[in-house]
Amino acid sequence: MRTRLIASVLVICLCAAGFWYVTRAPAGPAPTPPAGPTPDLSGFARALAPRDFAFPLDHGPHFDYQTEWWYYTGNLTAETGEHFGFQLTFFRRGLTPGAPAAPAGLSTNQIYFAHFALTDVAGGQHRGVERFSRGAGGLAGASGAPFQVWLEDWRAEALNADGSAVRVRAREGDALGLDLDLRAVKPIVAHGDRGLSPKSEQPGNASYYLSYTRLAADGTITARGQTFRVSGSAWFDHEWSTSALGPQGLGWDWFSLQLSDGRELMFFQIRRADGGIEAVSGGTLVEPDGRTTRLPAAAVQIDVLATWTSPATRSQYPARWRISVPEAQLELEVEPWLPAQEMQLTFTYWEGAVKVTGLSAGAPVAGDGYVELTGYSGSMQGVF
Repeated sequence: MRTRLIASVLVICLCAAGFWYVTRAPAGPAPTPPAGPTPDLSGFARALAPRDFAFPLDHGPHFDYQTEWWYYTGNLTAETGEHFGFQLTFFRRGLTPGAPAAPAGLSTNQIYFAHFALTDVAGGQHRGVERFSRGAGGLAGASGAPFQVWLEDWRAEALNADGSAVRVRAREGDALGLDLDLRAVKPIVAHGDRGLSPKSEQPGNASYYLSYTRLAADGTITARGQTFRVSGSAWFDHEWSTSALGPQGLGWDWFSLQLSDGRELMFFQIRRADGGIEAVSGGTLVEPDGRTTRLPAAAVQIDVLATWTSPATRSQYPARWRISVPEAQLELEVEPWLPAQEMQLTFTYWEGAVKVTGLSAGAPVAGDGYVELTGYSGSMQGVF
């Protein structure tokens, strides 16, 4: 989708509190700043029409837009057989339009925010952590040529000229770590209308949305105090926007599925406060050769088969789904590798590794993927 927790970034960066945060002297771990008034969107660009993309520059930051994110997720298998899921996300939030001025100490108009999580299936554990920093003093930043985005020692950086291969790294103490090389095996996908992905009927409530839907992954994972050699498949989302959900937006369900028949399915549905689904919800089906088909909301049927209630937040989430795409001859069942993959950070949401079984054109198909669920632990309506 990925409107992707803009609310989290808003909470952190709201107007006066945000300016104070980026200009103060560093003083240990970042607290959660107080909420403030709705931020001023004047001067920021809006996603209004399709545009041309150029790489590697468009892998980098788009400072004319207020919010941007780089999202890496994937499923990995260790040489010893253990299954892991991972998420590494970088958010950029502009307090004023335009690129940062020439370095002047720690002053900046950019906030960076990152999430890192591992799902350890054999260990029965999911753990998520977050960091915040200002886009100054080398603490956090992003560039397009060469492509890189970082927050302290959490990094994604290009391994080749066009940015289709990257190294991603993150570590939290000695118990949680990630060091992977990711290499695209298919061309980049522009979702929606040639990359313009609307989130409501109002013009400008949209993002530019690009993905590498299948990357070969190889490297190491650190969990339970052990380091595992792993390989598998990953997914990369890059979105930028200034506004997203409309006034009826409640939350969203987002699916990224990699199937054994060589296809990938991305689909999102935006849930409304009145119980309906935004008509602009939709997705993309990617064929083995990289060809894409845009899927409107009516092309995909999603049925919830089970739920899971968080013992920590008491939020109830869908926990198993039947997904039907008749025109693609897909009948899938999607289930979390672990039900407890809630991200209890500045903002609470569910994001986790899932496994897929079902039929593709009548033949058995399997797969892995990731699902994101927001608006179940508090409405997103009116937040952004």
